[in-house]
Amino acid sequence: MSKPTALLQGTLYLLILKILDLETRTGWAISQRLRQMSHETLQASHGSLYPALHKLEREGWIRGEWKQSHTGRPAKFYSLTRAGRRQLRLETANWVRLSLAVNGILESV
Repeated sequence: MSKPTALLQGTLYLLILKILDLETRTGWAISQRLRQMSHETLQASHGSLYPALHKLEREGWIRGEWKQSHTGRPAKFYSLTRAGRRQLRLETANWVRLSLAVNGILESV
């Protein structure tokens, strides 16, 4: 049986927005927080995380800013924009509707 780490298309965007709603973070810190919040169930590879961050930045939902990290090295820190907060509310509502529909099917057997 496969591990439940594969995310539905678009779900990674929702999770990134939610994580950034809590605090400004680097890409690495976002991936660590995703793993932590999901109790090690979900993880995003660099090959999916960074393209997602770039897309969210292009959409204007997050903003990236280069700063010095706690290690002294430059790192890009991402934060949620006002438009990103609106999108998070929309995506959350869509997710709730989808999960209720799927649960309704699974529980009807």
